[in-house]
Amino acid sequence: MNHRTLKRSILAGMALCAASSMALAQDAAPDAAQIQRGKQAFQVCLACHSVTKGQQGIGPSLAGIYGTKAGEVAGYRFSGPMKRSGLTWDAATLDKFIANPQAVVPGTRMPFSGMPDANERKDLIAYLSTLK
Repeated sequence: MNHRTLKRSILAGMALCAASSMALAQDAAPDAAQIQRGKQAFQVCLACHSVTKGQQGIGPSLAGIYGTKAGEVAGYRFSGPMKRSGLTWDAATLDKFIANPQAVVPGTRMPFSGMPDANERKDLIAYLSTLK
C-alpha cells in the first residue's frame, strides 16, 4: 500500500468513526435540560396543538405523536396531502417538517412557516418524544 492510499484509507476510517459517533449521539436519550428547553420551544406550538391525548385544536393533539404515521391521529381531520404523505414522525422527519412544513408536505394546512434554529428543533423533538 503506498502512502497516498494509506492516507485515504485513514481519512475514510476517521470519517466513518465520526459519522458513527454522530448517529449514536442522535439516538441518545434526551436529558432533563434538553426536554425543558423543548417544552419552552413548544410554547409557539400551543396556539394550535395540545399535548393532551384526544384534545384537538386548530391542529391535532401531539400527545403520543412520536413514532406514529402522519395523518393518523384519531378525531382530527387532516388535509389530503398530509394523509397521503407516508411520513412517520421520527426525529429526522420531524426535524425536516418543523424546519419547513410546506417543503416537506406541500399543501399541508399547517400555517407555521418553520423553525430555522436546528438546536431549538432538536430540543423540541426531544420534548415531543416524551409525550405519551
